Amino acid sequence: MKAGGSYFLHVAEMDVKTAPSAMEALARISSNMKSLEHELHCPVCKEIVKQPVVLPCQHSVCLLCASEVLVANGYPPPELPPEPNSPASTPNTRSPRQARPHPPSPSMPRSPGHGTYPGRRRKEGPPLVMMFPCVPCGRDVELGEKGLTDCLRNLTLERIVERYRHTVSLGSVAVMCQFCKPPQTLEATKGCADCRSNFCNECFKLYHPWGTPRAQHEHIQPTLNFRPKVLTCTEHDQEKLQFYCRSCQRLLCPLCKLRRIHTGHKILPVAQAYQALKEKITKEMNYILSSQDTVLAQITQLESAITQTEVNSVSAREQLAQSIRDLTAALAERHASLTQALEAARQKRGEALSAQVAERRGLMEHAGLMAFTQELLKETDQPCFVQAARQTHNRLSKAIENLQHFTLAADPSFRHFQLDVSKELKLLTELNFIQAPLAPVIDTQRSLAYDQLFLCWRLPQESVPAWHYSVEYRRRGVVPGGASRGGIRGGLSAARWGWQRLDEVNGTSAVIDRLEMDSVYVLRVRGCNKAGYGEYSEEVYLHTPPAPVLNFYLDSRWGLHADRLVVSKEQRGARSVPGLSLLQAADHALTSCHLTSDLLVGDVAITQGRHYWACSVEPGSYLVKVGVGLESKLQEWFHLPQDMASPRYDPDSGHDSGAEDALDSAPPFCFLTMGMGKIYLPQHSYHHSNHGNNNRDPLTNNNVASSPTGLTYPLPPRLGVCLDFEKGRVTFYDAHSLRPLWEGHVDCSGPVCPAFCFIGGGALQLQELVANRNADQTPVRKVTIQPRVSNLNNNN
Repeated sequence: MKAGGSYFLHVAEMDVKTAPSAMEALARISSNMKSLEHELHCPVCKEIVKQPVVLPCQHSVCLLCASEVLVANGYPPPELPPEPNSPASTPNTRSPRQARPHPPSPSMPRSPGHGTYPGRRRKEGPPLVMMFPCVPCGRDVELGEKGLTDCLRNLTLERIVERYRHTVSLGSVAVMCQFCKPPQTLEATKGCADCRSNFCNECFKLYHPWGTPRAQHEHIQPTLNFRPKVLTCTEHDQEKLQFYCRSCQRLLCPLCKLRRIHTGHKILPVAQAYQALKEKITKEMNYILSSQDTVLAQITQLESAITQTEVNSVSAREQLAQSIRDLTAALAERHASLTQALEAARQKRGEALSAQVAERRGLMEHAGLMAFTQELLKETDQPCFVQAARQTHNRLSKAIENLQHFTLAADPSFRHFQLDVSKELKLLTELNFIQAPLAPVIDTQRSLAYDQLFLCWRLPQESVPAWHYSVEYRRRGVVPGGASRGGIRGGLSAARWGWQRLDEVNGTSAVIDRLEMDSVYVLRVRGCNKAGYGEYSEEVYLHTPPAPVLNFYLDSRWGLHADRLVVSKEQRGARSVPGLSLLQAADHALTSCHLTSDLLVGDVAITQGRHYWACSVEPGSYLVKVGVGLESKLQEWFHLPQDMASPRYDPDSGHDSGAEDALDSAPPFCFLTMGMGKIYLPQHSYHHSNHGNNNRDPLTNNNVASSPTGLTYPLPPRLGVCLDFEKGRVTFYDAHSLRPLWEGHVDCSGPVCPAFCFIGGGALQLQELVANRNADQTPVRKVTIQPRVSNLNNNN
């Protein structure tokens, strides 16, 4: 108790020393105490906890509050232990030297059961499971069959509350000695945890004489709430909790440890769990205490953010009012314009109809045209009559036609002057503040890591447009600055400094260069518009190649049979077709004809270093071999008749048959054979495919079909090849995941070339460099290792 009280006083003294003024020191002490008091509040009654119990969710509530909540939810009232706020007996009823009798502790009789619980009949239903609505969790917590009886008291929290009350003098009612004879009752100075009573100094010495067992009792500060000295098991009476189950995260007694439910769990002695947890909490507390400058800076930033929130909310409210005023003004202006158009139409139609009315009135018997015609008929001078009657005749003919085909000169309905505002009303109903873009969806099929990293994404259809994007990436498992990811400091450093960012990326793709080889990068994207940045996309992982990417083209000069082998214009793809000679041979034979093999090589020769390249083989290809070969042996094999097999220089010799195992030197070729959607992995080099810690054996895949000499594996979308010239080693990868498939050896005593072999129909495509994807023109072909043109000229 003294240690706890001195800690609170020490904190107050530090606040006084560091504060610039006395008033500020008092304010800081008051704020710190209020903050600490908030940690001691019960989430139900909002007061300082009293007799707290620990719920299964690790939150603590008052025992009385918990029982009241259960009763309010319809559960039966639990049996609560009496609150120990008074002694079991008074000193007036016994002698000071007489030992107080200890009341017998009630114990449940234990008898061997026969599959039933004590006190429960066989035909009773399942036990009632109590659910407690935990306020901090916001959900119901299952208490178990016994309810609050299974919940342990939080004695540590009780001690903290008592130290806090003693420090700030909350509830400063004097605790009187329970053994002083009235009327000279003195204030208690000590409390005995074993006697569960309060004593003054004289009475404590009197009732705890030296040389007796009472002298070994634990003395504490005076209190009205005595607690048990140790936690005991709720299921086994008087059994101390001596173990901790890490799997269940519960304290166990020796009997609970033997239960079947804890079989296979990680169970530690409580002392070991105490030490480990105490060290962790101490490290975490020390880290937070050492980061007080960061905490103060963040508090300043948060306070500034609160101020900016108020200012920006006022500005946003003004912008909202201005937008509504603009809409109202535009609506009023449009209303005036439409009203003017309606009035003009009304006036025009009224004039047309009025003219038609006047014309019809002229046809009346004694008015207008009829009266004039009657007077005209009275004319007897024939020449004059003919001269004057022509115009009248035209008018009468027109009047008769109008009478027979009467129509209104204007439509009086005004139906097409009605407004359809359903669309506008829907827009006004959906009128809302602008939203940030939704989380983009990364296209994992188009995204890849090659010479550079290419990332492609799209926005969901229901998302609002984005002005630009922010692409963030980091190397997995490495934090800049050398910090470790495992510790507390390393984790925080990773969250703060681990991500690198490309801002204001236009379009839905980005290229990232200057990446480290053979590394896994984590990438994510988010969009931005007037509303700010939206949510991040799901993180994707891309593995960079294990070696520098080799850029080469297919050398079309090696193809003798141009009718069977077609190289693309860009010289990065090739297709094998039957050819005219094969069609003619098949026309004269009823059985299958002999297939020929066509060799195709790259236009570079490797003489040093490690290099990586990738290609894709069409799944419908009959047989395609991909690999490398010694340049001199490739030329020698190339000049042989293509229809004649050469066991010594067959491109797949030594790997499929095992003939090279007896030779000391490495074979001149190293190929993998694939066709009809499968890839063949020779058996004798499986041990090479597990040279990395993160690599998996292809045999563990359910899609792999094994055989005594090898196995077949589903053809990956892209096949990667990595040549280590100094070690004479070739590794084949699934280029999509960079998982090794197979590894072999090749003779590197001379220049080595990428090589491809077609047997029957098939097609392959070299992986295009990411750097060349957005190029406006075809890049200049450059050989950066060693050209093979000079060697060809020398051989010719």
